[in-house]
Amino acid sequence: MTHPESEKQGNASTSGEAGDQQVASEIGDAAKAAQQRPTILIVEDDFLIAMEAESALIAAGFQISGIGGTAEEAISLARGHKAAIAIMDIRLAGRRDGIDAAGDLYREIGVRCVFATAHDDQQTRARAMPFSPLGWLSKPYTMRSLINQVREAIAKSSSR
Repeated sequence: MTHPESEKQGNASTSGEAGDQQVASEIGDAAKAAQQRPTILIVEDDFLIAMEAESALIAAGFQISGIGGTAEEAISLARGHKAAIAIMDIRLAGRRDGIDAAGDLYREIGVRCVFATAHDDQQTRARAMPFSPLGWLSKPYTMRSLINQVREAIAKSSSR
């Protein structure tokens, strides 16, 4: 004769295993979906702007490969986790600026940039042109314009 409590435990064990399998399946589906989302590198030395951009891009369905505040951090992050594109501030902390970093990303890794800057003049654009910019965002910009620019940039970069 079986004890009613052992039957309950057996059923709980079986339903627990099914629940575990469902959770594992959902995690696997989420991992696959994450792999298919374009990955963006954010290079911005203003912490609040970087955090706002990260939140907006994640909410729009993008993955963030990292946030760097200097040219050196940007290059190190890009080497570790290749992004589809980078959002690049031009005036960065440190000795090198965003155009220097964009040049290294383009030459060494093949990552192109959308430049986000308050310094949007012809001389700046001319310095960046050899690195095939995907777009320009003039600061201050809205998160909606950032997301739209990123979507356009992803489309441009994947059509090449």
